[in-house]
Amino acid sequence: MDNNNQPGNPQRRAFFRRSLPIIPVAAVAAAGGAATLATLDNSHLPMVPGPAVNTALRDAAQYRPSYFSAEEYRFLQSAVARLIPKDELGPGALEAGVPEFIDRQMDTPYAAGSNWYMQGPFQPDAAPEMGYQLRLSPREIYRLGIAAANQWCSQNLGKDFAELSAADQDKALSAMEHGVEGFDNLPSATFFAMLWGNTKEGFFSDPLHGGNKDMVGWKLIGFPGARADFMDWIERDEAYPQPPVSIHGQRG
Repeated sequence: MDNNNQPGNPQRRAFFRRSLPIIPVAAVAAAGGAATLATLDNSHLPMVPGPAVNTALRDAAQYRPSYFSAEEYRFLQSAVARLIPKDELGPGALEAGVPEFIDRQMDTPYAAGSNWYMQGPFQPDAAPEMGYQLRLSPREIYRLGIAAANQWCSQNLGKDFAELSAADQDKALSAMEHGVEGFDNLPSATFFAMLWGNTKEGFFSDPLHGGNKDMVGWKLIGFPGARADFMDWIERDEAYPQPPVSIHGQRG
């Protein structure tokens, strides 16, 4: 990872703001319009039960995780807060409810590995094009990965991850991304890749999945959300003037 794109670096947020608006718009255009957003396959994402808007906007401090232990959830909160930090551009992953999003994900078939091919033989050193090569489901990756991360931090930085300074947390995340010893049950880079991928999903997904509260991710990149029609703006070299709209009609 480039030094300017290290976990927690404010320039990472600026990168999101500059580059991400062109990605969803292009994808929507190729699919035939914004209305297709509501029909994409979201089977791997958690659904917020009850009234979606009210639940998705619930204060993160009141949420009680259903899968993660209190210690694991503290790690999750601390880690996502460094991966996408709150800054002058707006709320970060913690404020957007990403830990809640990831916890809700653990109750889906995706987290159990039900949507993956999970039969052997497993070849951890296989080429990337051979696909996923571990016998661990996402639930197991998080459980083992968080325990290994806290142990590594305690041994090398003197405290569990959540108790470290922001600078040391960034150092730990960078080390895990590039691969460190001490992760006996899975590569640290595999754990980091899942954590980073799920953090981005939670920050930019529709609020009905538990993250992106108040559509802060969409507001950051200027994404219109599930508006019925904004195709006439795609070719314009200017910001879309209307606030985003969620699948359930919530307006940002």
